[in-house]
Amino acid sequence: MRNYLLLLVLFFGIHWAQAQDGVIQGKITNPINNNPIPFANVIVQGLETGAVSDEEGNYSITGIEPGLYNVKASFVGFKSKTFYEVQVGRARPVQLDFELEEDASNLEEVVVDSEFSRSEETPLSARKLNANEIERYPGGNRDISRVIQSLPGVASTASFRNDIIIRGGAPSENKFFIDEIEVPVINHFATQGSSGGPVGILNVNLIKNVEVISGGFPANRMNSLSSFFEFQLKDGRRDKMFTQVTVGASELTLSNEGPIGEHTTYIFSARRSYLQGLFRLLGLPFLPTFNDFTFKTKTKINDKTELTVLGVGAIDQFSLNFDVPDEENTTERENRLYLLDNLPISTQWNYATGVKLKRFRDNGFWTFVLSRNMLNNRSYKYSQNDDSREENLLFDYLSQESENKFRAENSIFKDGLTFQYGVNYEFSRYLIENFDRQVLVDDGQELNISSISLFNSYGAFAMASKKYLDDRLLVNAGLRMDGSDFGKTASNPLNQLSPRFSTNYQLNENLFWNANAGIYYQKPPYTVLGFQNNEGAFINQENDVRFIRATHLISGFEWQFPAKNRKVSAEVFYKKYGNYPSSIRNGIALSNLGADFGVIGNEPVNSDAEGRAYGLELLAQQRLFNDFYGIAALTLVRSEFTNPNTGYLPSSWDNRFIVSLTAGKRLPKDWEIGGRWRFLGGTPYTPYDFQASSLRSNWDLFNRGRFDFTRINAERLKSFHQLDLRVDKKYFFDKWSLNWYFDIQNAYNFQAEQQADLVPQRNDQDELVVDPEDPSRYLLREVPNPAGTVLPTIGLIVEF
Repeated sequence: MRNYLLLLVLFFGIHWAQAQDGVIQGKITNPINNNPIPFANVIVQGLETGAVSDEEGNYSITGIEPGLYNVKASFVGFKSKTFYEVQVGRARPVQLDFELEEDASNLEEVVVDSEFSRSEETPLSARKLNANEIERYPGGNRDISRVIQSLPGVASTASFRNDIIIRGGAPSENKFFIDEIEVPVINHFATQGSSGGPVGILNVNLIKNVEVISGGFPANRMNSLSSFFEFQLKDGRRDKMFTQVTVGASELTLSNEGPIGEHTTYIFSARRSYLQGLFRLLGLPFLPTFNDFTFKTKTKINDKTELTVLGVGAIDQFSLNFDVPDEENTTERENRLYLLDNLPISTQWNYATGVKLKRFRDNGFWTFVLSRNMLNNRSYKYSQNDDSREENLLFDYLSQESENKFRAENSIFKDGLTFQYGVNYEFSRYLIENFDRQVLVDDGQELNISSISLFNSYGAFAMASKKYLDDRLLVNAGLRMDGSDFGKTASNPLNQLSPRFSTNYQLNENLFWNANAGIYYQKPPYTVLGFQNNEGAFINQENDVRFIRATHLISGFEWQFPAKNRKVSAEVFYKKYGNYPSSIRNGIALSNLGADFGVIGNEPVNSDAEGRAYGLELLAQQRLFNDFYGIAALTLVRSEFTNPNTGYLPSSWDNRFIVSLTAGKRLPKDWEIGGRWRFLGGTPYTPYDFQASSLRSNWDLFNRGRFDFTRINAERLKSFHQLDLRVDKKYFFDKWSLNWYFDIQNAYNFQAEQQADLVPQRNDQDELVVDPEDPSRYLLREVPNPAGTVLPTIGLIVEF
């Protein structure tokens, strides 16, 4: 009976409550010293209503009809700030805190809104998305890794994975920070040595905004070549407890927030998937299950001291389904058996936890961050999935990566000058136990190793920024250096000296010119650093493996139209790579790997590959204005790398042409519709070596095709495009609210081309067919492997 009542509420909106209107409340502070800003103006755009903050910086706006609004705060001598698309309901007041930045040289209110302007640390190549943009993104399925695909320079694979490819760089070249605490893994079933995976870990219910920095990195960020993701989680409610339950296509999510005493707030989220049961019903050969959690507490020790505690973690399990549907045809059966022969049994868990202490003073603040993160990755495979005999074991892999980090930064603001400096230290441990018959080492034996590696890494930075020419010219310069004891060259920080320079010039009221030049370094993955051969030698360390280097050159223009919440930008970029690891076994740069499950870099390498990526990005962004919003992004990009035996060749991320069009419209009675269309040029791939693959000795060992690395990325897939649609409907009640949404991914069922599978022919008894003309070989054939299907999703979000 309850289900029928819920459906009636859902589709007809009965019991609609008009008894009370919405409230927006919060506090306005100065982010430099944490002082409250009294008598600041806060207005709800489009309504003749607002408020003025009191002496403690607090404000409250009442009598607001439920809906979506832009809210702006301003005060003389400070940059105004706007929060876009703030959702107002009846069940609870909206907690909206503003941090207004000082404008030291101008006593009049600044015209340009800080939401569109760049920070002094990242004056270019930075894009920001707020919570509402993330939640209702068409085709995103509330997954932040998919949502950022709407931004320029961001490509993705055509499969169901969340690999993030920015400006032609590999997925391993991205770093993630949550409230300034580094979190290495943000995807379930992550590829070790890279960053991708099929499902994101972070619950978007907790995210306040995310900023993607794809160039012009500030000097206090280290160990990345393509991007930094700066996630900001919202603070827990200060007035009362609040709960949100989300039922999606693949998981159930519970979120809760509220106060703990007078000075501490918390947010918490837990999620459990039911993909395993769904995939079993669909008869798929693999059964994934994932769980994750996120929590954050923030304690105001006093007016000048804040303590933040963060935790993020996930548990992933991947098993095989040996039940064969009765109606399965021959081709489907062959594909199923091929997958079962290849897919391992795997378990993965990871976590990251940290504390951040922020100590304010009159002209700046200290930030201290202490964190720990760990990844445990286990997988194994038996020949024909027969674990009754130990000799059937093909490989058994266990690896652990753990890092303990400390960072101290001092930020000083005086007379229009911003100066920051800091140090960092990291102690890491890498454990590997690896038996692998599929890999033969130099003496022709199978790989069988067990080792623990310990590494110490250290770094320091300084950077400064200042405005000139009546604040029209912003200049930012920084220098950092990093070292680690994993290699002789790497141990000396002066070998990783990393200067960087950015500038921003206001040509007229709405037009800005930006430029950047910088050198950046990133450690190779632990799978490379801790690789050991059967004799116990850490051969990559002995080969003096080095930090990977990237040199960036960027320039562009940006047009801002604050009155209409609109901006347009154009940037050209060039990246030059050096010291990239390349496989000694296969003769391929590791930069071409990372868009598949498994492990990257667990092999002998040399730091001898080079690369380059260059292109043009165009962006037009319309924040909510007259109930319309949208993002249009176009990227032209080339990505090329050398390999040990080749010159420059297209890399695996060479999409060449990327288009993303996203738009939405708010309709009367709290309906909302949106759509996204993506187009990506086809990426290169390496064809199979039929002669090597068909050998029975090879196939019995590997159960899959062998690649012809003499033809690295010699073939190219067809272009990919996809349309996603979404409809939202919201209901606002006195004590709770309800949002249901209908999302369709790949609405016109485009079948994206992927590299074909090379599978063996089988007889009626499912036995592999031997080539009658050559008994040493099996008969193989290529089977198309398209990706894409219409994927409808109905979701419920209940808040109370």
